[in-house]
Amino acid sequence: MTLRDRINAVFGAETLPLLAFLALVFLAFSLATPLFLTGANLRSMAFQLPVLGLLTLAMLVPILSGGLNLAIIYQANISGLALAWVLIQFGGPDAGIGAFVLGAALAMLAGAASGAVMGAVVAYVGAHPILVSLAMMIFLQGLGEFLTRGGDISGFPDFMNVLGHGSLVGIPVPMIVFLLAAIVWHVMLKRTRHGFSVYMVGSNIRASEYSGLNTRRTLVMIYAISGIICAIAGIVMAARFNSVRVGHGEALLLVTVLACFLGGIDPFGGFGRVLPVVLALIILQALSSGLNLIGANQHLSVAVWGLFLIAVMALRRAGGWRRDRRRKGA
Repeated sequence: MTLRDRINAVFGAETLPLLAFLALVFLAFSLATPLFLTGANLRSMAFQLPVLGLLTLAMLVPILSGGLNLAIIYQANISGLALAWVLIQFGGPDAGIGAFVLGAALAMLAGAASGAVMGAVVAYVGAHPILVSLAMMIFLQGLGEFLTRGGDISGFPDFMNVLGHGSLVGIPVPMIVFLLAAIVWHVMLKRTRHGFSVYMVGSNIRASEYSGLNTRRTLVMIYAISGIICAIAGIVMAARFNSVRVGHGEALLLVTVLACFLGGIDPFGGFGRVLPVVLALIILQALSSGLNLIGANQHLSVAVWGLFLIAVMALRRAGGWRRDRRRKGA
């Protein structure tokens, strides 16, 4: 087995092409502007990426199972509202660590509960995940608007700034949270029974049922865990923005799907790894930051992301066509 085959077996076939493209992006923007490789820009990227990264992890597992979670943004926001409500009850800016821990626990409970409800409807009713998550998205949006009357909730304790803007040994705290979550996701998918069940359900849910797998419990857990990671994203957003609003992060929904597909997640489920998705996130963030530094319109990055996705799908299709021809020739 060659070194490339070993890397593909451990990290996925998408890893090497994504690493090459990441190096190309960094080289191109470093030549285009001297500001790209500065510590300030890299630090800014490291602070911006984690929220999108956490939401992408929340989207990743439902897609692996052959579904989708369109409610991730509003699950994050409603979880942030739960945290904010507890902090306000305990004095807002004067709330202590205990209040924050209680609020974070309530936030995760809110995220897990909303996810479990979606998973239960998908598993026991048989409704399509897109429709179920869309209904949950609309419900949470309306509930959040009702609770906040369309405004913001702000006035949090100063120690929350550490979670949103602090650093540990030079690494932004939000990035540490994201990297820890990504490691946990990798271990869960590759080393646990639940991870094996996720891939089985995504590959063929009927065959999984016939093999004795409890697919209903697996689906409920998939969406509940997705809700928990949404809650963590909501907590980080609250610390980053020092406020909670129902509309925070609305533009990130489709970007999370884009990152999953760029990272090699099969849109029909059953195949994909965490590391290529993390690399895809870094590429998307580098493209956004680089285009901003060279003075491009901020909406141009979205167009570039779309073109990049089309190019990746075309290359992937061409690679599959070549492999098929080789097999036929053999």
